[in-house]
Amino acid sequence: MKYILIVFIIFFSACSVKDYEQTKSKVIIIKSPKIKFADLGYIRNTGNNIQLELFLAGKSIKQININRLICVDEGCMSKDGFNADYLHESYPDDLLQHILLGLPIYAEKNKQKIDDGFTQKIENKDVNISYKVNSSTIYFKDKKNNIIFKIKEMKK
Repeated sequence: MKYILIVFIIFFSACSVKDYEQTKSKVIIIKSPKIKFADLGYIRNTGNNIQLELFLAGKSIKQININRLICVDEGCMSKDGFNADYLHESYPDDLLQHILLGLPIYAEKNKQKIDDGFTQKIENKDVNISYKVNSSTIYFKDKKNNIIFKIKEMKK
């Protein structure tokens, strides 16, 4: 019984409430097989803990929490399980985390520096990705799998 309680605590602590160091409001567009969204959202993070909260007409409609696991409304799952279910099974485990933070993907493969950021083009049998990060926008498009992430700074 004691071991079941310990496993239960460890499993659910991955999705527990965190105090985030950074909170940024963004205009977020997501198009994937399971998520279609275009409106305001918040990206909160502390180290490797990230929370994406999506709003529609001022009401929170979805939260995605990323730590060791990725937790959504339906429960928590491994990162590769999330990719297979929500994005594409060939994506690296850290892809969503890197997109939300504007970090290079695929171990910086084909990374080209631009004035205020970088671009990457990744093409193989599974993906055809264009990824661009600059000071105001993060843009990820996989033409082969019809997946788009666009994250823009809020205009002041």
